[in-house]
Amino acid sequence: MIGATAILTWATLASLTALSGSLPPFQLTAMSFALAFLIGLLLWWRQGGRVRDHLRLPRRVWLLGIYGLFGYHFLYFMALRNAPAVEASLIAYLWPLLIVVFSALLPGERLRCFHLVGATVSFLGAVLLVTKGERLAFDARYGLGYLLAIGCALTWSSYSLLSRFFGAVPTSAVAGFCGVTAGLAAISHLVLETTVWPGGREWLAVLGLGLGPVGAAFYTWDYGVKRGNIRTLGAFSYAAPLLSTLLLVLLGLAEATWIVAAAALLIVGGALLAAGGGGERETR
Repeated sequence: MIGATAILTWATLASLTALSGSLPPFQLTAMSFALAFLIGLLLWWRQGGRVRDHLRLPRRVWLLGIYGLFGYHFLYFMALRNAPAVEASLIAYLWPLLIVVFSALLPGERLRCFHLVGATVSFLGAVLLVTKGERLAFDARYGLGYLLAIGCALTWSSYSLLSRFFGAVPTSAVAGFCGVTAGLAAISHLVLETTVWPGGREWLAVLGLGLGPVGAAFYTWDYGVKRGNIRTLGAFSYAAPLLSTLLLVLLGLAEATWIVAAAALLIVGGALLAAGGGGERETR
C-alpha cells in the first residue's frame, strides 16, 4: 500500500506538468529533484548522524540509483525529442508489464498466467486511453526515438526489480540519488535547453512536482518494491494514466468519453486479475 501511493502521486504528473507552463523538461526535472533531495535531508535529520554518513553507500547502490532515476528521465525526454509523443510514451510505459514479466527471475517469486494476462489487459487499456482510439502510426524515421523509449522502459523496470536485491539499504538513500539526478539534469538543461524563469503559478507547479510525483513518490516506490508484492505494484501502475486522465477531466483540461470508460474497465480489470496472487509468499 505504501508503494501504491507513488502510483497515486504519479497520476498528478500530467496536470502539474501542464500547470508548469513552458518550463523546459530538464530544467523542470532539475528543480523538482532538488526539492526531492530536500525531502531526503529532512529524513536524514530525523534519523540523526552526519550527512556524509548517509552518503556512504556501496558503489553499486549509487550506480543503480543514478541509473534508475536519472537514466529513466534522460531517456524519456530524449525519446520525446526524437519521436511523436503518443508512440514514445506508450513504448516507455511498457515498464509495468516488464516488471510483472521479469519478476519471475527474482528469488522466491513465481509468475503465473493470470499475472501476465492481467498486466497485458491493463496495458491495452493504457493504449486505448493514450491513443484515444486512434490508430498508431509507427514511422521508421523515428526509429531512434523508439529505441530510446524502449531503453526508458527497460531502465525503470530493471531499476525497480534490482532494488529488490538491496532491501537492507534504507529508503532514505534515495535522497542521494535525487541530489545527483538534480545535478545531472541541470547539466543536461544547460547543454540542451534555454532557461525559462518560472512565474507564480509555475513555481507552485514545481513545488507540487517536487513534493509529490517527482519527490516523495520515489521514496514510497523504493519502499514498496523492496518489501511489497512487486507484481501487484507493476500491474497497478497502469492506474496512473487512468487517474491522470480523470484528474484532467475534473480540472477541465480533458473531456470524459466512452474511451475513458472502456480504458478504465480494462485497466482496473487487468490490475485486479494480475493481483489475484497477492496472497502468495512475498520476499521480506
